[in-house]
Amino acid sequence: MSDAKPEWLRVRPPSGSDYERMSSEILALGVHTVCSSSQCPNTGECWSRGHAAFMLLGNGCTRRCAFCAVGGVPEPPDPREPESIAETVSRLGLRYCVLTSVTRDDLPDRGAGHFAATVQAIKHRDPSVTVELLIPDLDGRDDLLGAIVGSGPDIVGHNLETVRRLQATARDRRASYDTSLAALTAIKKASPRTKTKSSLMLGLGETREEVRSTMRDLRRAGVDILSMGQYLRPKGGPLPVSRYLTPEEFEELKREAYDMGFRFVASGPLVRSSYRAWAAGAEQHVDG
Repeated sequence: MSDAKPEWLRVRPPSGSDYERMSSEILALGVHTVCSSSQCPNTGECWSRGHAAFMLLGNGCTRRCAFCAVGGVPEPPDPREPESIAETVSRLGLRYCVLTSVTRDDLPDRGAGHFAATVQAIKHRDPSVTVELLIPDLDGRDDLLGAIVGSGPDIVGHNLETVRRLQATARDRRASYDTSLAALTAIKKASPRTKTKSSLMLGLGETREEVRSTMRDLRRAGVDILSMGQYLRPKGGPLPVSRYLTPEEFEELKREAYDMGFRFVASGPLVRSSYRAWAAGAEQHVDG
């Protein structure tokens, strides 16, 4: 189908003094954000509100998922990055911080130690800052997932991305539906009090029943928070949009997800993994 977007997916260009302040601080400190790296359509809104999702471990990913705009060659981790991120969070006065990363299959610990060090650096400066993580699957290894959970994050997310049938179409061959579910299960087992989170992209050709089945699998894995949004093809991306779901369809799915027992659901055309994450952390119901 054509990539021409419907009216409800149009967003205004980023602007405003708060956005400019965030942009300047992030540029000056040399940290990476997933907001820019993933071509997120919500950058203007989030930065204007003083919220950002930071990208750890560089911009080079070892996997090549068809839905993702992130590419490049991985570089050695910057040992100064955990403190740089902590300083940025402090200077911006953030009360809610989201940390994610590229996938680093080239590292012995897959980057788990880097995540843990960054969480600890932020919490050392201000224990009251809420830290949410969005992590790779780490090959589903209990030791690596346990190290991350043990560093003290408040929410740990890992994205299943799509329904089982479309995994091979959308994700790198090294990723899998079962590995992702196992990782989410292991996180909850390591720390039952830690909230867990996952996200689904819709519009790749999945059926409504496949989405329901996937939501049930996530609940069985103990996932507390679910985000569902429209897949948007990144510039130059090989994976086309199959169809654009309406806002009403996203609202229907939100109600179904709450009926299944999710503690918080963000569902809407422009919803992304960390979109309005602070609302999920506060367990407030907001519109997707």
